[in-house]
Amino acid sequence: MTAQIPFDNSYVRLPPSFYVAMSPSHASAPRMLRFNRLLAERLGLDAEGLDTPEGAALLSGATYPEGAEPVALAYAGHQFGHFNPQLGDGRALLLGEIVAPDGARFDLQLKGSGPTPFSRGGDGRAALGPVLREYLVSEAMAALGVPTTRALAMVATGDPVFRDAAVPGAVLTRVASSHIRIGTFQYFAARGDRDALRRLADHAIARHDPEAARAERPIHTFLAGVIARQARLVAQWMAIGFVHGVMNTDNMSISGETIDYGPCAFLDAYDPETVFSSIDRDGRYAYANQPGIAQWNLTRLAECLLPFLAEGTDAAIEEAQGLLAGFAEAFNAAYIAAFRAKLGLVGEDEGDARLVEDLLSRMTVGLADFTLTFRRLCESAVDPAADAEVRALFQDPDSFDAWAMRWRARTPREETSPEDRRAAMRLANPAFIPRNHHVEEAIAAAVEREDFGPLDRLLKVLSHPFDDQPDAQFYAEPAPIGGAPFRTFCGT
Repeated sequence: MTAQIPFDNSYVRLPPSFYVAMSPSHASAPRMLRFNRLLAERLGLDAEGLDTPEGAALLSGATYPEGAEPVALAYAGHQFGHFNPQLGDGRALLLGEIVAPDGARFDLQLKGSGPTPFSRGGDGRAALGPVLREYLVSEAMAALGVPTTRALAMVATGDPVFRDAAVPGAVLTRVASSHIRIGTFQYFAARGDRDALRRLADHAIARHDPEAARAERPIHTFLAGVIARQARLVAQWMAIGFVHGVMNTDNMSISGETIDYGPCAFLDAYDPETVFSSIDRDGRYAYANQPGIAQWNLTRLAECLLPFLAEGTDAAIEEAQGLLAGFAEAFNAAYIAAFRAKLGLVGEDEGDARLVEDLLSRMTVGLADFTLTFRRLCESAVDPAADAEVRALFQDPDSFDAWAMRWRARTPREETSPEDRRAAMRLANPAFIPRNHHVEEAIAAAVEREDFGPLDRLLKVLSHPFDDQPDAQFYAEPAPIGGAPFRTFCGT
């Protein structure tokens, strides 16, 4: 069966300064490792035709399908606070765009497809390990209900890539609402190209905020929308213990989706200062710093848009500051709503924020596992005897008892029954997350032994993160105590 992808490309209709048109590098022996049929069907793609050797060739760069117009996108970015005026897609190509049956537009991007003019001396390739990580974690995030890019396919190229040693190469087909980043706006702002900035803003509005186009001040409304989306996204990260690890401005999508899963990881024992990335030596992107960094990044976006916010620099700055002030309000509202849900609280009480923070403080001191604490609380909502399973997670169980008394004093003010409260909490507190040690074990098995069984089993469990799955409790447990601190690496 001939694989077909119905492209409908819009980004390439922007001026040539936005991208570099080029072909992917040839993969010598493309082989489909995993194909996401459910996602393909959601996108209205021909799953039967693509999950074939021909499809592997199309999604590896060995060939590319009719209608594709592959381009490497230009963007800049602040990396760990330091500005680089030219980054761009150094190992990725936007194949083109498709429109799903529901009318939503998506990018199809090949990641690891070879060098581009933006590669900055790199080989433009992707090793199998990082491709596996992004496939697994991005699909887990989607199942957790977090806005994210998605993984359509993993294709082995048949070519080695060289990092510390020769490792198998692979290409990830990434699906995103778009690949427009804060850094995309920075690229043109750094060049003083106001016309390009306006074209980019108009394109982003048409794609992500069409209602803003009809507003009295479209770019003002657009910026407010980006701020609100990022605030909600980071609140969702915090509620599942996710640490992005590299919140550079070129890794922040204006669509409000999680993008780029290089050094990401999840909390085991709760500690707000947790850092996993091996290169984040100062903790800039620690778990607790994520809201502040998001607002800092959004400030950089607002700086790019100042010429369009108001007449005169002072007025534009005042306008931007007013919009940016809305980040804290939007984040705090989303954050407390998420944690109220995790505690089974439907109504609002002025003491709820203190109740949440008190539990988190006790979890920090008690080295309590983040995911297990909240999941086990679901049973405590109907049976105080179940507290024994929660308190066992704390080094000082009495500290949990003191908090539990306050929680139970709060719940009678709710109109829901204990059983309904438990059911609601089970939908807010996953039983399964991509535990870091299980992710690493699955990657190692695939890379070192070509054994994809651990990956498939983990993917199956993570596709239903809120179900109990009694036969899969192995995947719910944290790493054994006493191991070396977990570290992640970018993979480039």
